[in-house]
Amino acid sequence: MSTLLDPGDRERLLARVCALTPDAPARWGRMNAPKMLAHLGDQMRHALGDAPTAAQRGPLRLPLIKHVVMYWLPWPKGRIKGPPEAFLTQPTTWEADVATLIGLMDRLVADHDRETWPDHAVFGAMSRQSWGRFSHRHFDHHLRQFGV
Repeated sequence: MSTLLDPGDRERLLARVCALTPDAPARWGRMNAPKMLAHLGDQMRHALGDAPTAAQRGPLRLPLIKHVVMYWLPWPKGRIKGPPEAFLTQPTTWEADVATLIGLMDRLVADHDRETWPDHAVFGAMSRQSWGRFSHRHFDHHLRQFGV
């Protein structure tokens, strides 16, 4: 399973982020490319504990269901919506937003010593490894949304 914590996986994701352009058309969903970058930044802030979100109750917090949905089932294209806190940041300039996202990724990777990690709003308890895998899958999903 790919993870943001693996240097090779991270480099491949970064290459795709850098290949993205602000005018890339979406294959599905309502976001444009700048809004999608801001959304990924919001998710990273959530993972780092910079922007807490309210817990959402539901079956996705149950360990087996959480694991299957987070890691194995295909993610729906344009039919689900994340927590409202994952859509707060407004895009600024393309270059600044790319740099911000890369900086947030680097912070997650560099934080080796943290013992507890923030819960995910939908999936509940998360470890550093869980955030690394979830973040990779989330980035991949949205980069595919824009054809990179």
